Parts: sequence; C-alpha cells; structure tokens
Amino acid sequence: MDLDEDKIDAAVLALLRLTLHDGQRAWKGFDWNSMDRLHRKGWITDPVGKAKSVAFTDEGLQRAEELLEQLFGKESGPAP
Repeated sequence: MDLDEDKIDAAVLALLRLTLHDGQRAWKGFDWNSMDRLHRKGWITDPVGKAKSVAFTDEGLQRAEELLEQLFGKESGPAP
C-alpha cells in the first residue's frame, strides 16, 4: 500500500500536541522517519539525541493545534 507521508506527518504533529508540556515540549514517541520529516519541515526541533522530548517551533505549535482541531475535534452543533 502506498502511504501519503504528508497525511501521516499531519496526524503525528497533531498527536504530538496532546503530549504538550513545559511550554512547547512534546514527548517523542513516534516513528523516527516521521519525526525527522517534521524537523525538516521546521515544525519541531531535531529529534536526534537522548532527550525524551522535542520542542515545537512557534509555527509548528500553531500548526499542531490547527491539525488537532481539524483531525480530532468534535463538530460543534446546536445543543440537544
């Protein structure tokens, strides 16, 4: 199966937002290839190293929040 790496990266970035702590840090528990691509896109700091977390860039954090809402947010509608 051919996978769309951009869609995977969007989902990973959104899920990284769920682990946000200490300002702009996120736990790095995802596939290394995807994490490396997110770094190359400028959304997170370099994931290589012994640290168990990475930092979002300002742009990356904003994009992660947008994607989290877009991919996983509930639709708001009229109250029941």
